[in-house]
Amino acid sequence: MKLILEHILKKFDTKIVLKDASFTFEKGKIYGLLGRNGAGKTTLFNCINEDLPKDGGIVQIMEDSGLLRSITSDDIGYVLSVPVVPEFLTGREFIKFFIEINEKKIKNLKSPDEYFELMKIAPEDRDKLMKDYSHGMKNKMQMLIYIIGSPSILLLDEPLTSFDVVVADEMKKLLKAVKNDHILIFSTHILELALDLCDEIVLLSGGCLDKIEKGSLDEDAFKEKIIDTLRGEDE
Repeated sequence: MKLILEHILKKFDTKIVLKDASFTFEKGKIYGLLGRNGAGKTTLFNCINEDLPKDGGIVQIMEDSGLLRSITSDDIGYVLSVPVVPEFLTGREFIKFFIEINEKKIKNLKSPDEYFELMKIAPEDRDKLMKDYSHGMKNKMQMLIYIIGSPSILLLDEPLTSFDVVVADEMKKLLKAVKNDHILIFSTHILELALDLCDEIVLLSGGCLDKIEKGSLDEDAFKEKIIDTLRGEDE
């Protein structure tokens, strides 16, 4: 499966944020969507997810058979940088509710406690109201429902910034473990995180998307190449 973006245009009044964003993302890889603050990473995700109307361009899915089709809400899981969860529910109630309404679509269904174990959510936290969860815990719960639902495309908008070092490492290992079943796009402005987690680096710069080829460069030279490209926005 492939996610194909062709000539995506998005502007706010006279400001053009996405100018000609084109790229093809393939299943089985973690793509690092790297850009400076304000480059338009969240805007791009919102256009893919149809939370924002595009001003031009096409978003399509190519099935393994070669069939091209429009994207649907069932195709996408969108992990927001600021997690949104129903705080009046406990973690267990939230997971049980999600499973009940999506049961027919969930592959390899597990019990709530098995899912909590997967995310390393402690037993004493599972029956707490989510209003009492930390930001990082809410982010874990938001990520968990998409791990359960297993949509083809996972859009991750700065999802690790609220985690401490240990939990962030756990989440990176989890994402690497599930990547073969997804098109996984991870947005960040932190270069070291992108290099550590991602299989390919895609820069959003000047409203366009470009893959940065590492080639024979060592890690330091590759970093310099990325930084030089991003620095070019100031020129």
